[in-house]
Order: sequence, then structure tokens, then C-alpha cells
Amino acid sequence: MAIRIPTAYTAGDPNRTLNRAVPFRGGPNSLCAFDDRRDASVASYVGVFHPLSHFPRQNIRVTPTLADETPSGIEEQLETSSPPPNPSLTRRSFLALSAASAGGFAVYAGEVSRHELTVEEHTIQLPRLPDAFRGMRIVQVSDFHYAEYTEPYFLREIVHRINQLRPDMVVLIGDFISFGPMPKAFARRCMPHCAEILTAIECPLRYATLGNHDYYAGPHFVTGCLQDHGFPVLTNRAIALERDGRHVWLAGLGSACEHGSDPARGIPRAVQKEPVILLAHEPDILPDIARYNVDLMLSGHTHGGQVRLPFLPLMHLPEYGKKYIEGWFRYGPTQLYVNRGIGTTGVPFRFRCPPEITVITLA
Repeated sequence: MAIRIPTAYTAGDPNRTLNRAVPFRGGPNSLCAFDDRRDASVASYVGVFHPLSHFPRQNIRVTPTLADETPSGIEEQLETSSPPPNPSLTRRSFLALSAASAGGFAVYAGEVSRHELTVEEHTIQLPRLPDAFRGMRIVQVSDFHYAEYTEPYFLREIVHRINQLRPDMVVLIGDFISFGPMPKAFARRCMPHCAEILTAIECPLRYATLGNHDYYAGPHFVTGCLQDHGFPVLTNRAIALERDGRHVWLAGLGSACEHGSDPARGIPRAVQKEPVILLAHEPDILPDIARYNVDLMLSGHTHGGQVRLPFLPLMHLPEYGKKYIEGWFRYGPTQLYVNRGIGTTGVPFRFRCPPEITVITLA
């Protein structure tokens, strides 16, 4: 017969007992006893199975099998075959990866995204618009920033795309040159060349207004360059556009950033009795403009944010360009469209904010 001895033990302990069947040899007169070191509970447990457990004691040694022990050779093999740790990202490799990413971003934002010209077409309904002006197509362009950093070839591409659109009127909403990083003399040298390239725009109605950067080179100087090349500049004044005896007023303001905007003079009360389209470089003056019963206001100035990083707020928006950043808005009776512009300032980058030519069809 066999005796089952259930006790816990540690592998390799010679005094251990096992939860296994131990051979019990002999007949009913054989002796069976346990080592003094065994727990008394074991003896009582064994006694349940055979009454001879109370006879004079006899030592029983339980020899563990190979399955109960881990050979030292196997232990050594497990230790030596463990895989080496993965190499971690070092500081040098992290810096190299960061530099490569920054370089790739600079190339894309400066050479690709900055020249990805888009044409945005919108139909805007003006309730007071005379029927004679319905269907009129207006091209709006702003923020050229010529030579800092808009290249001559890119400005010529702008002109070419405008001519392909065959608009009825073209309006240029300021910032033809830039305030820095080059000195003022550089901007003044570039302005005549900019106006000369823009002269190639083929359209019977061409008008302009000034932006805050144009005041850096001198508002009278920039105005003179534009007018000498066939672009009337509307600074705090309005002119009447006539079709079939009906009128739409086209007004323009000076730069609000440079304290040159005067809506009371640019939009007199007599003008407000008929539809008014206003050219104003800075869009955030919209609440004030709505008091003058303006139907449509066209602006630029913000560059649409210029660099729009995912999950982050816009890093830099100019004064009077923090609320109405791009696209279409309405405030009271006045509708506003903000163009993203052509050029850049600060850095020659655009990201997720391409340059824009806007085509507005009046309805």
C-alpha cells in the first residue's frame, strides 16, 4: 500500500516531505514511524490510513525525483540565453532626429506651402444690390510683402492667375511691401518694381488701399507708385460705380494700426443711402464699420494665421487682426470677407495656410 504525505517543502531540502504516495512495504506486523522532525499533524494524518502508525518509529526518507528539482545546467542555460536589452534613444540621436524634422519642416513651409496658391470662389448676396450689378465678379488680393519675402516670379504668377479669371474688378487690400527685416530704404526701392509687375493685371476696374506696412515706407510714396502705374488708391474716400444708371459705392480706408482710418470721412452719410463695398486692410474694425450701413467689407492683414500648427493656437496675430482671421463673417448689416494674403512676415513660412486669391460673385 502507499501513504500520501501532504506537506509543503523547499526544493533541495533533504528533510522535506512530498505530497506523493510513499511505498509502504510489509504486512500488518511491519513497523511504520516518522522522523521526529515531521509535523505531528502528518503522523496523525498517516494514522488515519493504517493503525500501525502508533507502532515503534522507523525513519522513512523521501527521495525527490528529477521532476521536483531544476538542474543547475538548465538554470545556467536560461541565464545565458536571455535577450540583450533594446538600445535606448540616446541624446545625440534624439537631437539629430529633431534637427532633421525641423529642417524638413522649414523646407516644406518655406518652399512648398508658401507657394501653394489657391483660388477661393464665393457668391455673396447683398440685399440692396441693384440688378445691374448681380453677377459682377471681384478679385480680392492682399498682403503682397514684395521682396520680403515674395519673389518677383511668384508675384508674376499671381498676376497670371488673376488674368485667367477674367474678373470685372480687381481690388488690392494693402501691404505691398514689408516693415523689416530689411531697412526702410530697401522697401522704398522695391515698391516701384512691385507696382510695375502689378500693372500687367488685365482688368478695366483696378483699385487699391494701403496697409500698415505701407506706412513704414511712407503712405504718400506708396500711393504715388500705385497711381503712377494705373491703380487709384482709396484712402478715406469713396467713388461711385455705375451700371444702367444705378450705383454701388466703393470706399477705402487708411490703416487702423497706423491711426489712418477715418470711416466718417470715407463713408459719408450720402453714400450710405446706396450699397457700399468697403476696402479696409484691418478686419477687426468690423463692429465700428457696421454702424455706417456698409454692405460688404473686404480685408486682409492676418495672413490667415500664416503658420497653423496642429493642436496649437495661432502663434502670432497682428493688432486689429485677432478676431476675424480668415473667411466670411457677418456683423449686423455688414458682411466681411478676410483674405489670407499672398506673402509672409517674420519668417518666410506658411503651413496649413496657403496664399489666396479670392473671387467674389455679387448676387
